[in-house]
Amino acid sequence: MRKVFEIGGIVAAAVLIAFGIASIVMSTNGQSTVKSSLKQEQITGTPDMSPSGIAAEVKADKAAQTKLFAQLHAAGVKMTPSPIVTPNCTVAGQAITTGAKARCFARFMRIHTFAASSGLTYSQMGRYIAARGTPYNLTDGLGATNDPTKAAIDPTTKQPVDNGRRDLWVTYTALTTALNSSYMASQLATFGLVVGIALLLSGVGFLILAIGGALESPKTAWSDLGKKKALEPTTPVNA
Repeated sequence: MRKVFEIGGIVAAAVLIAFGIASIVMSTNGQSTVKSSLKQEQITGTPDMSPSGIAAEVKADKAAQTKLFAQLHAAGVKMTPSPIVTPNCTVAGQAITTGAKARCFARFMRIHTFAASSGLTYSQMGRYIAARGTPYNLTDGLGATNDPTKAAIDPTTKQPVDNGRRDLWVTYTALTTALNSSYMASQLATFGLVVGIALLLSGVGFLILAIGGALESPKTAWSDLGKKKALEPTTPVNA
């Protein structure tokens, strides 16, 4: 039975080592794919994409948001402002080639988008441009409304005119989702690398214990491999 445990330990060690190597290779390939994909997009951070560079814009966005929501609340429109947070990373003038930089770039894009919407998010903006004379409380405070009967009509299509600011948020959401997906893929690849190293070390440890005779066997399984066990002489029992 002791030999069975030794052989089982060696087999388990081999499996762990194999899975560890495979995990490391896959994680390395994952990181490489993320970096090459981002590099192909040729994205470069704008000069203001640093905590100090974006500070003035964040301050202006917060001021515009505070003013707009005060006016909306005074008109009876109850909406909660979304936090405008200064990113604590920097990619100013840097090429976006890693998942971490992609996520940082996405955070600065949110600040830029808020500047165009005065602090309103996609769900808070009206779908259509409001027609002249539309009551303020039926708009989002920026001249847009969700009521198609209050919308401005395109003379050519005879359809309500879409709110361009809202379309901008759609573009922002699509781009940042792709950037954040790169960050998630990068983090998963890093996690796979850590798991792979752990499996590899565990496998090596199992192998050392098994071959070294951790079960205190006088001989290891390898020393008896290919040899037949000698039959022990039997001693007759005296009547």
